[in-house]
Amino acid sequence: MTTEILQKEGLKKIREDYQYLITLFKEMLINIGEKDLAEGLPIDNFSVKKTTNYSNEKFTQAIGMCFELLNLVEENAATQYRRKSETQFGIASAKGSWGCTLDQWKTEGINESKIAEKIRGVKVVPVLTAHPTEAKRLTVIDIHRELYLLLVKKENPNWSTSEQSRLKQEITSLMERWWRTGEIYLEKPRLEDERNNLMHYFNNVFPEAVRLTDQRLKDAWVEMEFSPELLEWPEHFPLIQFGSWVGGDRDGHPFVTPEFTASTLRLHRSLMLKMIQKHLVDLAGKLSFSSFQNEISPTFLIELEEKAILFGSKGEKALKRNPSEPLRQYINLLLVQLNNTIKDSCTLGEGSYFKSSDDLAMELKKLRELLINLGAVQIAKQWLFPIERLVQCFGFHLTKLDIRQNSEYHEKVISQLLVASGFNDSDYGSWDEEKRLAFLNEELKSKRPFLVEGVSCGVEADNVLGYLREVKTYIDLYGTEGIGSIIVSMTRSLSDLLVVYLLLREVGLQDAGLPVVPLLETVDDLIAGPEILTSFLKHPIVEKQRLNSESFVQEVMLGYSDSNKDGGILTSRWNIYKAEENLTRAANQFDVKLCFFHGRGGTISRGGGKIHRFLDSMPPGSMSGQIKMTVQGESIANLFANRLTATYNLEMFVAGTARQSMIEESKVIEENRDRIMDEIVEFTRETYRKLLDHPNFIEFYTAVTPIDVLEQSKIGSRPVRRTGQRSLEDLRAIPWVFSWNQSRFNISGWFGTGSALVEFQKKYPADFEQLKILAKDWPFLKYSLIQIESNLLNSDIEIMNAFADFVENPKIKQELMSLILNDYNNCLDEIEEIMETSAEVRRISKLDDNKLRNNSLRALHEIQIDYLTKWRNLKDSNSKEGDGYLMLLLLLVNALSGGLKGTG
Repeated sequence: MTTEILQKEGLKKIREDYQYLITLFKEMLINIGEKDLAEGLPIDNFSVKKTTNYSNEKFTQAIGMCFELLNLVEENAATQYRRKSETQFGIASAKGSWGCTLDQWKTEGINESKIAEKIRGVKVVPVLTAHPTEAKRLTVIDIHRELYLLLVKKENPNWSTSEQSRLKQEITSLMERWWRTGEIYLEKPRLEDERNNLMHYFNNVFPEAVRLTDQRLKDAWVEMEFSPELLEWPEHFPLIQFGSWVGGDRDGHPFVTPEFTASTLRLHRSLMLKMIQKHLVDLAGKLSFSSFQNEISPTFLIELEEKAILFGSKGEKALKRNPSEPLRQYINLLLVQLNNTIKDSCTLGEGSYFKSSDDLAMELKKLRELLINLGAVQIAKQWLFPIERLVQCFGFHLTKLDIRQNSEYHEKVISQLLVASGFNDSDYGSWDEEKRLAFLNEELKSKRPFLVEGVSCGVEADNVLGYLREVKTYIDLYGTEGIGSIIVSMTRSLSDLLVVYLLLREVGLQDAGLPVVPLLETVDDLIAGPEILTSFLKHPIVEKQRLNSESFVQEVMLGYSDSNKDGGILTSRWNIYKAEENLTRAANQFDVKLCFFHGRGGTISRGGGKIHRFLDSMPPGSMSGQIKMTVQGESIANLFANRLTATYNLEMFVAGTARQSMIEESKVIEENRDRIMDEIVEFTRETYRKLLDHPNFIEFYTAVTPIDVLEQSKIGSRPVRRTGQRSLEDLRAIPWVFSWNQSRFNISGWFGTGSALVEFQKKYPADFEQLKILAKDWPFLKYSLIQIESNLLNSDIEIMNAFADFVENPKIKQELMSLILNDYNNCLDEIEEIMETSAEVRRISKLDDNKLRNNSLRALHEIQIDYLTKWRNLKDSNSKEGDGYLMLLLLLVNALSGGLKGTG
């Protein structure tokens, strides 16, 4: 069987499984009295029949559910395709997997010891955020998870007729529950709701996904016939940790209070300690080694007695519970120690509780060594390894909480501190960089704070110092293990970073060693990034940290969303690529390892896409082996809601990081390649800014997108705008992308590229031929063009033109639509010419997926445009009729998001 045949089988499976679910959905609707509605749903040729026999509201809800059913079907089909492919073609057949990566290295003749060393040096940190891009309610997400499991259950070919019937009944019952559950948020989710959603993944999904990802690596290692002793114990495996922004991200989020930060940190720790407790209890049940049948080391037995004495009566009970079973007794004592840790009970003195997860890790390693000495190596690998790995990856903190705030907010804090301290010249925000640096450098020589603790000096200062004091309280109790990075969004200069040290000094954290991280977001900031980093690394404060640490790593965060909004997709991607190269060179001057933190969103416009392709498109030599990456909003459920999908995506992340870190920086300076890209991007940015800087652009944008509807939605706890001002600059990048996607322009994913390529081809025909060669051999360019093409294929000219009718001024409409449509058509043609084959040949799966969705999407857009017209005519009247249209428009946002497989 060839891959082409397998792919065709996969597409056939999608259609068949979708038909199966739609048939059951229709049956369910008929059973509850919705026969007319059921007859309008997509089944024959995937077309829809819209009639007046049922309401638009019900039709929208039904089509939205059909889209979600299709999404679940596609996810399951992808998993089954990978299984079949691996069975047919071997473990190395899945692109980006551990099997593929190890096979590639082996083929290249890389020594297995070097491979093992490289794997040990890998550290990946997916960071979950709750940015407002998850349109589905948490209750509905839970129903999706249940339905997906039933879909997987259906894969069993051996079910009897009655079992198949029961399965259908389970599915239709779940569908009815879903139908009767409201689809949209009636109120904005509370921060607690968003946090609870994330806790599901940290608590229930990721520990198992790490275990299965490790198993994938072990299986690939065995398949390659590498030495087994090089990959046996947790310290041989890549370090997989997790981060969170819920409770720590404050950039434009006024509801994240110091108290919420404190409760979040406590919750993380509490959940993790209870998880470890459960695993230790399970382990005790497995290690029923009798001292009569196993010769236990006298040293171990002495330590057992000493531990029991330390714990008094509790220690005595721990030994009595399992007489003559010393391993169980030992674990019982560890459980006493852990219980003291859970209760923060440290009154019994040293050793009565675990000061950190490292202490427990050492105890577990002693247990491992004992098992190895007894010859029970397999027992250690089977039962002890999982809990050792759990502690290694999750510690006692479960997930690291990043703290993020905007540099402009910090400026207000400093001004308030200066006023409270009696400075005459207190308007810090108006100072130039030279004056700021002189002030900061002088102040940072001293350890005295500006204020006596408890003194209030302004809303911003009280907020920042309040949450930093909560961080200080946590660190004093438990160490820095649960704290991630202090991230400064909109970092534009060295002073933006040094300010953080001044604020840390104010609460007594100046020596805590917390990582201070620049977030480079706009195109100009990405260009300035290497200079900022150089100044930062040679500053005395950072230099001291570097010299005092054996494993100093500097984290730098790169923003995909704002740089896209600033200059368009190709400008954004190319400037991020160059920033990675130049930042790496800047760090190399100081012999410093960089950890890039990629602020990717779910959509292509905001850095989304296949993880392994994204990693492969990075500059050679820029990957140190350590990486962080945001997983935002709806992407969390898309990537991790279901166990095997979560394992696949985690494997792609870890294996891709390892693969990219093996690639050394090219000794050849690609001057011609860089010149070509610089020219194209210059043309791109020029066209892009021509649109955004048009004097009537805001009027056009607010007419042709439903941004006014999105501003009324209850998706996410965070406001749509940073400060509430109605300007393009203040609009967050997420609703910017979301609004263009809803009206099918998808401008943020392609605009500017078509005209740029036409202009480039006209001006530099020989270089254009070179560009064709680059598109074949250079992962960055190939990946970028394919992503841009995907956005073009998701756009719809018919819908664009329908939304353009909202523009009242015909001159503005004609002028800007002409600019947009011209670029759209040029872009499709130019990419086809560069790739030298049509999308119909190259993008079979994508186009097939579009066919399943297009008719239903257009039916929804027809209703959307009708209701948007009526609502806009009524929205200023505060009428009940207007409110009714708004509710329906919000339902349409949800349904269209499912059909388009994304929001912003």
